[in-house]
Parts: sequence; structure tokens; C-alpha cells
Amino acid sequence: MALNETHDPQLRSWVASANAADNDFPLQNLPFGVFRLGQGSADARGGVAIGDQILDLHAAAGSGAFAASVVGDDAARAVQAAGGATLNAFMAQGATAWSALRLALSRALREGGSQRGQLERCLVPQAAAQLLMPASVGDYTDFYCSIYHALAVGRQLRPDNPLLPNYKWMPIGYHGRSSSIIVSGQPFHRPHGQILPRGETTPRFSASRRMDYELELGVFIGSGNRLGESIALDRAEAHVFGLCLLNDWSARDIQGWEGQPLGPFLAKNFATTISAWLVTLEALEPYRCPWQRPQEDPAPMPYLTSEATRGRGAFDIELEVLLQTQSMRTQGQTPASIARSNYRHAYWTLAQMVAQHSVNGCNLQPGDLLGSGTLSGPDPAQAGSLLELSAGGRQALTLPNGEQRRFLEDEDEVTLRAWCEKPGARRIGFGAASGRLLPPNAA
Repeated sequence: MALNETHDPQLRSWVASANAADNDFPLQNLPFGVFRLGQGSADARGGVAIGDQILDLHAAAGSGAFAASVVGDDAARAVQAAGGATLNAFMAQGATAWSALRLALSRALREGGSQRGQLERCLVPQAAAQLLMPASVGDYTDFYCSIYHALAVGRQLRPDNPLLPNYKWMPIGYHGRSSSIIVSGQPFHRPHGQILPRGETTPRFSASRRMDYELELGVFIGSGNRLGESIALDRAEAHVFGLCLLNDWSARDIQGWEGQPLGPFLAKNFATTISAWLVTLEALEPYRCPWQRPQEDPAPMPYLTSEATRGRGAFDIELEVLLQTQSMRTQGQTPASIARSNYRHAYWTLAQMVAQHSVNGCNLQPGDLLGSGTLSGPDPAQAGSLLELSAGGRQALTLPNGEQRRFLEDEDEVTLRAWCEKPGARRIGFGAASGRLLPPNAA
């Protein structure tokens, strides 16, 4: 991928709200998602966020604005697939189709675009829409790509050996649960499980008392690979459709007891929240940056390193965690920002995750989801979880209204946000991934 006319920061849209400086969805972004009008009042269909509106791609395809004679065969086929009830069929078409539709959308939505008359009737206010899961997720793998998070957690669990010896040699991941991935705004209940209280030898069954969030990015696979074939590092990004925010909710007390020897299970699979809009890698092109690691660390094996990865394999994506308690909500107080980090601090890139996942011949499929792992930064204020901010629950985090948190309480709502901005490029954002923790159901 390379910079092209769709990235021009001077471009303006005839959708006025897209031109606001602080809007997540300017013409230079054009993220894809799935929505319906109201609660079950209409069929789900694909859309593109533009300002505070959604361009209904099902309606746009039927309007004639994206006929092959107007936008070319690739874009015409792509818009038909992208207007469906999930984005999977569009994802499967590959990078050429994704780029062709992005260019056609950019030209159609620009000031002076000749399709304005046809497309104005295809706009839906985001406030009137119900945002849905953007894709049917067949498989979900969560990685562990922040060395700062790995070290912080390791120091709590293994003070004498915080970082396991394989960490610097390959991206580490585990297979998660796709059925409990939920879209932003959907609440979930505090889970039950076995817990071993500190100082005791017999576990108890109870609701988790140490609920946590994890600040992550999600990577949606587009076109996949055949079983037995690996994806080379320098081709890996061609298989990535786009990124979203991801919150891998975690029950730390359940995790501590069950996690040995096979790793996360019930402590993680009760809910994973993602944002509704998928930001394409092409939209993120202006925000690439070099991938770096300390010179004293071992050099990655050849299948995990390349000149392209070293020179432009990372992304400068600013990340933020906000927390709103029930008391803050009742008193009309806005959510409090409790942490900021950046994806450029990741020890492993998204291309390396894809290459590692498939190097043994594992077949990835359109709609598969990879999590980055908690994206903590080098500064303590950049911690991506309460486990880190509270030093394992030993020190309380004080919120602006005086409330304190070591772990999440019932009715707490966590919102993740992300955006990219720099001189000479248009700011783009990811929307939000929000989830509220409800009291436990009866077990």
C-alpha cells in the first residue's frame, strides 16, 4: 500500500459533519461496519461511517451510483458484497477490491461529487442506527504483543523471572472464544468461577471479585490462506482487512487459579468487546512508523523480519481508556480518562502476528479476529489494565470524583478510544468500544 489521492488532507466532503476537525470519520477514513435502523426494524446491511452519518451500502448499490460504468468492475462488485448483513463476503474479495471501493467512495463523497444526488438518499444518521457485529467471527486468537504489559504482569507473578524465555523470539498467543465477542454498547454480567483466595489451599466457587479490562486492538483477517500454506511476512498485511478496538475483559482471580498449565480459559471467554467500525490499513497508511526493538534483544528469525517491517511495520495509533462509575453517571459526570498509550510501543507488529499464526499451515479465514494483547506503554500511566494501574490490587486508583478502584465494580462502564493525528495528515478515529459490567447472574 502507498499514499494516494484518498489520503489528501485537503479533501472535504459534501457531508458537512465529516469536515469537523475532531470528527473520527472524515473523508480520509471511511471505515466499514454493519447496522440496522432501530431494534430489529430492518435487515442488517453494510455501511460506511462518514461524519455523523452512515452511507447505506445496500441502498447505494441499488441507486446506480456505483455501477460498473461509473466506478469500474472491481468497485461495483465490492459494493454489492459490502452491503450485506456481514462484511465477510467483502473481506474475502481481497485488497484490490477493498482499495477500489475506498477510492470510489472517496470520489463520490467529495465536495462536487457527481453522485451526490443519488447518495444523499442513502445516508442514515448514526444516532438513529443500531450498530451490529461487523463480521461473523469464525475464530479468535489473542496475542501478547506488549513487552511492557508482559513485564508488569510477570513481575507480579514471577518476580525472579518476569519474562518467559520465548517472548522475545515469537509472538505468543492463545485461542479465544468467538461466540462471546460482542459489539460496543452491549452490557455483560460479572462471571462466576473457581477462585483460590490468597493464603488458602482449597478453591471456592463465586462471582469474580477482581474484574478487569484490557486495552487492545483487534485485527480482522480479510482474504485467508489454504490449510497447509503459510502467509509470508511481506504479504501478511494484504490479508488484513482492518483494525478495531478490542477489550478483552478479564476475571483476574479466576485466571490466577485456572491459568496453569494451559493459560486463559473461563477468565476470558465470557465477553470480549469490539468497536463497530473497521478502519482499513489503507486509511492508516499516513500513520506508519518504523518497528523498533532494543539492539541487545535477539534478532527475529528470518520469517519474522524484513526491511519493510523494520522500516514501516508499526502504526502510530493513540489509545485511551475512560471509566464511568454509576455514581458519576447519576451525577451527570463525564467518564474519566485513566490511561493513555500508543500502538507504536508494541513489541510485535500485526504482520508478524499473521505470519506467526500461519507459519505452521494454519488456515485463516475471512472474518477471523486477532487481538493484539494489552497495549501498555513504557510509562506507568500508559498501563492498559487495572491489574497494572493498581499493582495487582495493592494500591487504589483515585478517580476525579474521589471514588477509588482496584478492580471494576458493578455498573462500571469502560470505554476505549483510539485515533491517529500528525501534521500533514487528517486526523482519523476508531469510534468507541464501550461495555458496562452488570451484577452477576444467579449461578
